[in-house]
Amino acid sequence: MATVLVTGGAGYIGSHTCVVLLEAGFEVVVVDSLVNAHRESLVRVEALTGKSLLAFHEADVRDREALRRIFATHPIAAVIHFAGLKAVGESVEQPLRYYDYNVGGSVALTEVMAEHGVRQIVFSSSATVYGDPASVPINEQFPVGATNPYGRSKLMVEHILGDLVCADPRWNAVVLRYFNPVGAHPSGRIGEDPAGIPNNLMPYVAQVAIGRRPFLQVFGDDYPTPDGTGVRDYIHVMDLAEGHLRALECLPALAGLNTVNLGTGRGYSVLEAVRAFEAASAREVPFRVVGRRPGDIAECWADPAHAAALLGWRARRDLAEMCADAWRWQHANPNGYLPATP
Repeated sequence: MATVLVTGGAGYIGSHTCVVLLEAGFEVVVVDSLVNAHRESLVRVEALTGKSLLAFHEADVRDREALRRIFATHPIAAVIHFAGLKAVGESVEQPLRYYDYNVGGSVALTEVMAEHGVRQIVFSSSATVYGDPASVPINEQFPVGATNPYGRSKLMVEHILGDLVCADPRWNAVVLRYFNPVGAHPSGRIGEDPAGIPNNLMPYVAQVAIGRRPFLQVFGDDYPTPDGTGVRDYIHVMDLAEGHLRALECLPALAGLNTVNLGTGRGYSVLEAVRAFEAASAREVPFRVVGRRPGDIAECWADPAHAAALLGWRARRDLAEMCADAWRWQHANPNGYLPATP
């Protein structure tokens, strides 16, 4: 089976994708700087699958010399590119850092790929590239208009890959724009472990349920939605991982650049998600409604038809399963990958 390089493979989505890649028989090489990830996640990936990674390299994708050594050492056939920074608020405060990591890292990676004749890539993009959509559900033909440096950095890399494919038709690229990843591996052994205060709803809710935080802040209850809170397309991380596997498997037969939404096609409000988590955990999740966050939109969910047609992929897991798996991970690992405190 082919060898795949997974950048950012120790992170949340990367580690779950490594599980499905190993289970599918691929040889997996991971490169990760561990700035926002833990090596322990990959130890657990190997334990879960009963298979070993071909290699792990602690390196930054902006480091061309480190990448050259990796490509010279392993017979890499394709790349799944997750590595990058991903907090919207932080990107507004530190735009140059985000462009350096996300755009500069992607340029360095594709340069070294080209030097070694590797021209197949699956890129981890985001629905943030759509900005505030005029309507829902969102399909791949919608206008793009990212409203923050994080989203713009993703969009810039999409443009770079498009230009690369136009300049050299030997390249094949799939851009996966995904919506709101949640949940964890059903074993409870790997999951989302954000550093500091979580930026996303589900890990914050989980930390409130486990007692790490006193209450959830709900940002606005005056949106034009059924209960007034924001509506998002939450997708189980295992469905997302399987989407990356399907993209990789289809990649050789797909000409040029293909852009695909990965979502469920259904939106859930913040309060619906909170109630579902309370049901899954049998814990109360106290919350307080505060003002809207600047830049937040009322509703956002995907039209997943193109993913089904092009990749033969559909999300299979519902919100109850997302919450049950997220709680199993949080309950078994109250401090994430860090050791339990005495």
